[in-house]
Amino acid sequence: MLDSAVFLKSCLDAGFALAGVTAATPSPHVGSLETWLNTGMHGSMEWMARHASLRADPATLLPGAKSMICVADRYPAPSSELPAHHGQVAAYAKGRDYHREMKQRLHRLCDQWTQAWPEASFRACVDTAPILERSYAEAAGIGRVGKNTMLIDPGIGSWILLGEVLTTLDISSTPGTSEDPCGTCTQCIDACPTSAITPWQVDARRCISYLTIEHRGEISAELHEMIGSWLFGCDECQTVCPHNAPTTRTGEAVWNDVYTPRFTTFDVLGVLDWTAEDRTVAIAGT
Repeated sequence: MLDSAVFLKSCLDAGFALAGVTAATPSPHVGSLETWLNTGMHGSMEWMARHASLRADPATLLPGAKSMICVADRYPAPSSELPAHHGQVAAYAKGRDYHREMKQRLHRLCDQWTQAWPEASFRACVDTAPILERSYAEAAGIGRVGKNTMLIDPGIGSWILLGEVLTTLDISSTPGTSEDPCGTCTQCIDACPTSAITPWQVDARRCISYLTIEHRGEISAELHEMIGSWLFGCDECQTVCPHNAPTTRTGEAVWNDVYTPRFTTFDVLGVLDWTAEDRTVAIAGT
């Protein structure tokens, strides 16, 4: 079995804020996923149901996979100022496209490790791959999943993005933690405008992020006012989380410069007047 330390160093040298390793075995949360899907909480995201069997076992993505190297990038918390008649965009979407930025670095790591271990296979994954990534990041010790289902680095927060590398190498796991990041706190549940959150579960059909990004067609009239000023995504459950409160420790947590916001908010009337070209120019690369 290989020592995980060399892989963690490579990840940190590549600019990732956090890294850990866990076994590429079926997730213990597969049953929860099945229940969530069977009750229709995925809404119109049919691809979630289609890929359920793939999410159950990482070895279906990389035959012979033994280990998963998990990484995280940090991005800046959103500004609290909202000019009149402006709409908000979730903080993660204001900088460069994390899919591209993280995957480029993960591919370079895969090339580096392939040179060192030519007999092994590696596969880089970022978000769009059917992996229960928060479950594995938690097992790798990167953080703990909170009641809002976000991965939280206790005391520093949940403004993080996740990526993984599957490999056929057998690498020692880094320790996870049994610490409950939430305790009796229900601030995320209480703050959700659409009551989409119950402890450790989100009903996508009511989630503003789903409604403004994944949902196609008309949005139920009962949810219109609740969506408020959100144009793309939602940060409400993260903004109120005590782990994301400004402290000396959170202030010292370094975020990657590629996620520096390229805009803050959008004038709603301006958005309504956008042409397709206007839209492309405004959000290109994010």
